[in-house]
Amino acid sequence: MTADLPASTPVAPLTPRTAAPARRRVLAQARFEAGTLLRNGEQLLVSLLLPAMVLVGVHASTSPSLGPGRRIDVAVPGVLALCVISSAFTSQAISTGFDRRYSVLRYLGVTPLGRGGLIAAKVVATLLVELLQVVVLGGLGLALGWQPSLAGIPYAVVFLVVGTWTFVALALLLAGTVRAEAVLALANLIWVLLLVLGGVVVPRTELPGSVGGVAALLPSAGLADGLRSALVLGRLNVPALVVLLGWATIATALAARFFRFDD
Repeated sequence: MTADLPASTPVAPLTPRTAAPARRRVLAQARFEAGTLLRNGEQLLVSLLLPAMVLVGVHASTSPSLGPGRRIDVAVPGVLALCVISSAFTSQAISTGFDRRYSVLRYLGVTPLGRGGLIAAKVVATLLVELLQVVVLGGLGLALGWQPSLAGIPYAVVFLVVGTWTFVALALLLAGTVRAEAVLALANLIWVLLLVLGGVVVPRTELPGSVGGVAALLPSAGLADGLRSALVLGRLNVPALVVLLGWATIATALAARFFRFDD
């Protein structure tokens, strides 16, 4: 047994602790999420090394056809679109799926960060990774002779942001409804399918037969077409933006409705 404290012993009053401001909580989690993605060898391979290999390979070859225009000018916007898909969809789907499996999402959801803050942090982290991708792969493209339209850079930024929103929403929809092992397989399979048939690096107009018509309705082609219009022609591709916004709206609504924080 412990002796009671003498009545004269001072007792320190309890000091109420308050959570950090929401912006600081989101940024702190975003830094953690971005660091986790960049330290993961598999995700780094998908986010940087494979797009770089695709860019060099397309530049060095004459097949497949990329349509009119300088080959490197058409290739770089497609590779940047591939980077968005890699970071915003594939990487986020896999990391979120396993966070959900191991109850990380459930624990974070009841902290001051909250569910909304967690989702915001994932979007910010994805944008940080994409900024690194644009710097690295844009620099590689410039070294290979890429000459982007400066007038179209603001339009390209719009497509990068909307594309990130779209594919993060799709990633959360997949990761929040399917078991982690299936997420891993599906996310990588979808990445390959979009690369080959989604109008990403190879413009949808160069795809065979009806494949190009179907690809026009996909968010991958909307993002790639928008970036090519911006960085090659210096124009805003309104139909491509409408396709992206449609996918973003639908995916966000479905993810909000069906996402489960517990596996």
